[in-house]
Amino acid sequence: MPFTAQNVKELREATGVGMMDCKKALTETDGDMEKAIIYLRERGLAAAQKKAGRVTAEGMAYADVFDNIGVAVEVNAETDFVAKNDMFVDFVKGVAEAAAKNSPADVDALMASTYPGTDKTVAEQQQEMILVIGENISVRRFILYKEGTSIPYVHAGGKIGVIVNMEVSGISNMDAVTELGKDIAMQIAAMRPLYLDTSSVDPAELEKEKEIQMTKALEENKEKNLPEDKSRQIAENMVKGRINKFYEEICLLNQPYVKENKLTVEKHVQQVAKELGGKIVVKGFTRFEKGEGIEKKQDDFAAEVASMMK
Repeated sequence: MPFTAQNVKELREATGVGMMDCKKALTETDGDMEKAIIYLRERGLAAAQKKAGRVTAEGMAYADVFDNIGVAVEVNAETDFVAKNDMFVDFVKGVAEAAAKNSPADVDALMASTYPGTDKTVAEQQQEMILVIGENISVRRFILYKEGTSIPYVHAGGKIGVIVNMEVSGISNMDAVTELGKDIAMQIAAMRPLYLDTSSVDPAELEKEKEIQMTKALEENKEKNLPEDKSRQIAENMVKGRINKFYEEICLLNQPYVKENKLTVEKHVQQVAKELGGKIVVKGFTRFEKGEGIEKKQDDFAAEVASMMK
């Protein structure tokens, strides 16, 4: 598959690796971006790739709690200008409330449910917003937490919305629990964990990471001129350590707690629970970043002007 200079640029932006190495990686992998990233990682040139896609679409991610039901939503718009519009922000908050109150099974059901304070559906209210604002608007996704204690956090006016769900027992000081939840939510917003703990990691992703790290370790050992069996034994030990590091990057409870990096998030939660005389268990979380994984149309202004002059 042929590749372009733009592909090289995108690979460089995704990995932080130099242009020439990116070009070589794309050449060796026949222009396949994912294989090129693995190629660079196996040679120790690129760090682990996050699942989060390029954030290019506009809109708002929002999180809140209504009658003890935690909800996070993402609603997209065409421009950042509209995303900051008070009417749009109020609409997003209304969508979150509609999700919490109607408990829809999916986005289609949410769109068919009643929008708060009106006799309209969410879809009808959305259409009205489109007519008033003059831009296309779409409800992209939502999630509900119906049990336990949910703590919401909205970062940078709606760039990121986070919900942390916890099981709390034997604790009367809920203000302290809320403070803990906010701290964890801020960590999630900043550190982008993909999973709650090691047991929830996708087995296929784990195996893929082990293969990458084994190839990388064996490549590093070539320079030491070791016997093959010795080289593999050392590589296997290296992989174990690197997988633990991998877990620290992608699993929330394994991450160093940002306010006290000598403790993991899990140990910090246990410590707070002990101080409060009860039990706290983080059961789940959701992090929505506006436009995550959506490719925004890239307009070629020069080409547009040229076409108008024909």
